[in-house]
Amino acid sequence: MLVRRRQWWTWAVVVLVAAAAVAPLVHMWLTNPDDQRLVDLDVYRTGGQMLLEGRPVYDYVTPAPQLLPFTYPPVAAMLAVGLAEMSWGTAQWVWTAGIFVALAVTVGFAFREALRGRKYAPWAFAALVVACAYVMPIRDQVRFGQVDILLVALCLADCVARRPWWPRGFLIGLATAVKLTPGVFLIYLLVTRQWRTFFMAAFTTAVLTLLPFAVIPRDAADFWFSALLDPERLGANAATTNQSIRGMLIRLYLPDLATSLIWVAVVAVVAWYGFRGARDAYRANDNLTAVALVGLMAVLLSPVAWIHHLAWVVVVLGAIVGDGRDPVRLRVAAGVWLFYVVPVPWWGVSLKAADIPGVSVVLGKIVQNGYGLGALALVWLLVTWLPKRREIA
Repeated sequence: MLVRRRQWWTWAVVVLVAAAAVAPLVHMWLTNPDDQRLVDLDVYRTGGQMLLEGRPVYDYVTPAPQLLPFTYPPVAAMLAVGLAEMSWGTAQWVWTAGIFVALAVTVGFAFREALRGRKYAPWAFAALVVACAYVMPIRDQVRFGQVDILLVALCLADCVARRPWWPRGFLIGLATAVKLTPGVFLIYLLVTRQWRTFFMAAFTTAVLTLLPFAVIPRDAADFWFSALLDPERLGANAATTNQSIRGMLIRLYLPDLATSLIWVAVVAVVAWYGFRGARDAYRANDNLTAVALVGLMAVLLSPVAWIHHLAWVVVVLGAIVGDGRDPVRLRVAAGVWLFYVVPVPWWGVSLKAADIPGVSVVLGKIVQNGYGLGALALVWLLVTWLPKRREIA
């Protein structure tokens, strides 16, 4: 009983210390001007509000100056009704707390092997949560009130939980129904022949996709036959924040046809390499690395992938760290962490603006695409370098 009481107090203190460490991040974004604060949460909440008022979900935009449309499948608007019932202030705090809970779940699964059996595991866990909270994709989760880290937690838990109390595949299906990009996990389940999990994920996705046609048929039709076909609804595809392969190619400003052809070719190669690597990792009983690779596929293969979509870097860091006993892997993980803490793409924008002859145009463009190029490098690292390093160590 005394040991349990000590553990309870230890975890209570750990939570308080971690909360204090991330407080500056929360304070920064939750004290932003109203029209700059958690703008994506405002999108979710307004989508739910449109349903409550019986108005078309995909016809509205949030108030000026953001003017953001609802871009998610209609079931997401149905789930957002709960947010719409809250006051704006309450929704901000509830959502922000949810982001950190999802981050803690993700860190717990991603660094499970490194934390297992460690005497100071609670403190190490807190340090990892805080460290991951300050990588730019997670900072942007808080800044915009985004949903990505929740989707990461759902897919990761579904794949690596040892004895899930839910039907395995259900959480992947839920994540895919809410936002289409986790659908890459359906491909992963197919190539790894996890048939039962695949059918559960596909069934859940199908049910949650068809349900809105019965409840809000007009909005369901608007999304699947109109809004989904307009990529510009997501924002300026050429913007620096789009770090997908397509985003990087668009910023080369080639003719549209050439951009599309190159994109299809590069996506095919990256998909083949990444999913093959995920299949090999799964066969080697390294589920975490497989999930990290599939998460990177969700970012790279998508037509549009904003910086906050790279929340998968938390899982990548866990895969690199492994059991925490290889100092080389720890140093590599530290380097990857630092790379995604500093605002590399924005350095590229500044370098281009400096207009240095022979430097700005080429080097500035490379640095501007830093996070996307870094994601490609991480795919190679997980597919090729990590298995070799594991054999050496």
